Amino acid sequence: MLKVHVPGDSVARAVGADQVVEALQREAERRNVQLDIRRTSSRGLYWLEPLLECDSEQGRQGFGPVTPQDVPGLLDAMIGAEADHRLALGAVEDMPYLKTQQRLLFARAGITRPLSLDDYRAHGGFAGLEAAVALDGAEVVAAVLDSGLRGRGGAAFPAGIKWRTVRDAKPAQKYVVCNADEGDSGTFADRMLMEGDPYLLIEGMIIAGLAVGADKGYIYVRSEYPDAIRTLDQAFVIARQAGYLGTNVAGSGKAFDLEVRVGAGAYICGEETALLESIEGKRGIVRAKPPLPALEGLFGLPTLVHNVLTLASVPIILAKGAPFYRDFGMGRSLGTMPFQLAGNVRHGGLVERAFGLTLRELVEDYGGGTASGRPLKAAQVGGPLGAWVPPSHFDTPLDYEAFAAVGAMLGHGGVVVADDTLNMASMARFALQFCAEESCGKCTPCRIGSTRGMEVVDRLIASDDITERHDHALLLRDLCDTMQYGSLCAMGGMTAYPVASALKYFPADFGLTQAEAAQ
Repeated sequence: MLKVHVPGDSVARAVGADQVVEALQREAERRNVQLDIRRTSSRGLYWLEPLLECDSEQGRQGFGPVTPQDVPGLLDAMIGAEADHRLALGAVEDMPYLKTQQRLLFARAGITRPLSLDDYRAHGGFAGLEAAVALDGAEVVAAVLDSGLRGRGGAAFPAGIKWRTVRDAKPAQKYVVCNADEGDSGTFADRMLMEGDPYLLIEGMIIAGLAVGADKGYIYVRSEYPDAIRTLDQAFVIARQAGYLGTNVAGSGKAFDLEVRVGAGAYICGEETALLESIEGKRGIVRAKPPLPALEGLFGLPTLVHNVLTLASVPIILAKGAPFYRDFGMGRSLGTMPFQLAGNVRHGGLVERAFGLTLRELVEDYGGGTASGRPLKAAQVGGPLGAWVPPSHFDTPLDYEAFAAVGAMLGHGGVVVADDTLNMASMARFALQFCAEESCGKCTPCRIGSTRGMEVVDRLIASDDITERHDHALLLRDLCDTMQYGSLCAMGGMTAYPVASALKYFPADFGLTQAEAAQ
């Protein structure tokens, strides 16, 4: 029997993966050929989707991107009737794009079926939970601290310190909350993981719950991810039946269960306190800190809040040990990061590497440069409120501290590539408009500053007077400072990044000379 693997990932399905499967079934039935078609997760090589893989003695052989019309010829190639095929990629594991990656979080990507517990366990799943059950909660917290794991978001706060704070809090009732409100442009790692490897996130949340003393967890998923929501709900049922969720988790004698809460798509609910408000059924408005959520979070009780990639890193740390995880990365940025390439790029997709590779390696070596073939102008790193990084800084290592030193941030690892046709003044205005529309409205710098910022950019672009342009540029920089340092949360604070970087590195797009922009 011929075993064929086709991704069930929503991106693969959006470009015709379901139709390819239907064509395979029809053609196999017509030829009386037995096919075992398995719907797997995606490898993250999105420019090749739908990517079809076929088992062979030399490993999985890839073909892509495949259309239903290609199926007859592909079947010939797969059963050996045709020596070569124009869509043949060779052994998928040997493709340079994949072979040079260091996949820890996405080690099972494209290999396993998302809801198969057998597949998950056969590829190392639940080894971390088994190790955690054999330890005291304090020992699990110590392992996370020792690993150097930091939150895979804007602040990059040491995860172990959060865990210790929640564990040491006095109230008996505690919660674990996963922030899966992945709203940054060009990011898709959370969605890929929830759709393709849901048990990894579940395992990470169980370990966190056992370690800090929580018996309940929530995964907050944006409504735009229906496939992820459906997959998680199904995975919960299977995990409960297998004894991984419920009153006696993995034979530990401790309880932990999970529930999905669906957000309505408000960007501000990616901020942890606004997210907690939303879970409680309230309007998503940012809370003042202190108190921190680790002490007074969901329903006023101690709450451990992390995003998907942070929690999904935990099983690896427990299964392989903190020193193993710590061996990846550089400086204080340890472990691996799934970088997501999008925008005007030839080879868009997911690249998981240890911290320390450069932005140039990511964009040019993995991404292949711009899809248009035109010169690179910049890459926006860290979402719609991330800085625009010019090619002169492309040799900066992808490391939290190194990026902070050049006025940028890694955020969730999204990288949106642009060629020389993009106007940066319009992108600066868009960032301010985005902030104005998505702000919760609680603080003045964000609520008022974003609207005034749009007006200043409009006046700056429209002005023909040198003195006026200089004054507008100075006002815009001052406004960015006010928003960055005066806003209640990162929504207003980070809006300064794309605006200030666009003004600094691309003054001509604002009608300014380099000297005028620098004054």
